Amino acid sequence: MKSRGLLIALIVIGVIAVFAIGLFLWGMGVYNSFVKLDEGVSSAWGQVESQYQRRADLIPNLVETVKGYAAQEKSVLIGVTEARAKVSQITVTKDVVNDPEAFSKFQAAQDQFSSAISRLLAVAENYPNLKSNENFLALQTQLEGTENRITVERQRYNLAVQDFNTRIRTVPASFIAGLGGFREKQYFKSKEGSENAPAVKF
Repeated sequence: MKSRGLLIALIVIGVIAVFAIGLFLWGMGVYNSFVKLDEGVSSAWGQVESQYQRRADLIPNLVETVKGYAAQEKSVLIGVTEARAKVSQITVTKDVVNDPEAFSKFQAAQDQFSSAISRLLAVAENYPNLKSNENFLALQTQLEGTENRITVERQRYNLAVQDFNTRIRTVPASFIAGLGGFREKQYFKSKEGSENAPAVKF
């Protein structure tokens, strides 16, 4: 009778041990998948930053080229320079994707920079000699290419964030996410008012 009770106890302990080991291995696998997804977001974020930096590096040359032809457009040139300076002043770490306020500031500064660049390119339309300048054309082409790359990298980043955010919010993995300190990442959003079609006047 005693041996039978001991056998049952051993079986119960064995089942509990197998369950505990299985639970631990499952938790470890889920945690590792979060780490992989988190690294995917960080990698995508790095590509976004790289393209923004490329754009910031192109602007001084573009401003100098325009300055030679359109010196009277001082306010536009100063606006671009100031917007670039604001972007450069923001300290960006990979933690910005976890902080809605910091992410919002980063995106607002980049949007302001984009607007300033658009004004600069609009000014160039008023100067036929500038539009035909080889340096200006080369810089404009590089800038357009960079803007396209930024759009692509932002889309890739948003997809990586979607995968990550979806994974950490699903049950039961959300419990491991909470224990592991994994928090929701921020998405790039369209500029406010971009849902409205621009007014065209003739």
